[in-house]
Amino acid sequence: MHPAKSVILFTTASGAGYGLLAWLGLLAAFGVLPSERWFGLAAFALGLGLVVTGLLSSTLHLGHPERAWRALTQWRSSWLSREGVAAVVTFLPVGLFAFYWIVDGTNSDTLAVVGLLASLCCLVTVICTAMIYASLRTIRAWASPWTLPSYLVLSALSGAVLLNLLLQLWGLPHNGAFAWMAAALFILAGLVKVLYWRNVMYGEPAGTAESATGLGPQGRVRLLEAPHSESSYLMQEMGFRIARKHAEKLRRLTLLGGFLAPFVLIVVGQAAPGLGSLLAALASLPLLAAGLAVERWLFFAEAKHVVTLYYGESRA
Repeated sequence: MHPAKSVILFTTASGAGYGLLAWLGLLAAFGVLPSERWFGLAAFALGLGLVVTGLLSSTLHLGHPERAWRALTQWRSSWLSREGVAAVVTFLPVGLFAFYWIVDGTNSDTLAVVGLLASLCCLVTVICTAMIYASLRTIRAWASPWTLPSYLVLSALSGAVLLNLLLQLWGLPHNGAFAWMAAALFILAGLVKVLYWRNVMYGEPAGTAESATGLGPQGRVRLLEAPHSESSYLMQEMGFRIARKHAEKLRRLTLLGGFLAPFVLIVVGQAAPGLGSLLAALASLPLLAAGLAVERWLFFAEAKHVVTLYYGESRA
């Protein structure tokens, strides 16, 4: 599939925003995060800002962005519609939780239930986003059992890295323990992505030229003549090509630059609490952002629709 910049921004930015908001609600409910007003203002502004940026960018890929609201009416059958509905619903508990945290200076007791509800809504929204792709059986790379875990762990990781930076900036309690949590998520994210890529490379194809034409019993099927003399919109969108050696380089770049390097920074930063951990948290953020951008570009670039079997591909 053609890796549109707007969709890459949507999935990475909104995932990070929902991850941060989910961590805020979860940790506050268990009394880990104090109701420090300026910390709450910065955290919610960052989380909601990323979510809104991601949601707005998703409309740029539409032919008629002004009609995006109509997608909300198809929630019974469409994961895209469910994602939109979940995103709208999530603003209610998150907004209420943020209001009391910032204005009233409280995030515990009864309000902790609202925080947990906000975290649950963020989780559901990310699941819906992942299922937009995981439900498409015509695209084998997306209909992978590792698509949903990948979206969840990367959202949790990006949110944790953002929260780790805020905790280090404010010097709040438990910042060291949470830094180790973020480091552990880097390991988990790397493992999940390796398993996802392994499934992409060696998993059973959704179809072959033989199964698509029904001529498998007759032997190997190959294209005699292309249906178009020039490149078409269909092939540009559905049959985006990337050389295997280039894909492998980008995977290594994601693992080494996007996951391993920030992991090492955060771990080393714990040996020098204070300024050292703050600088490590600050440096890990752009590395992760770059790694996620490459990872998400690959997620779309390596996805082939089964329709490409009728345009010369041997398997999809």
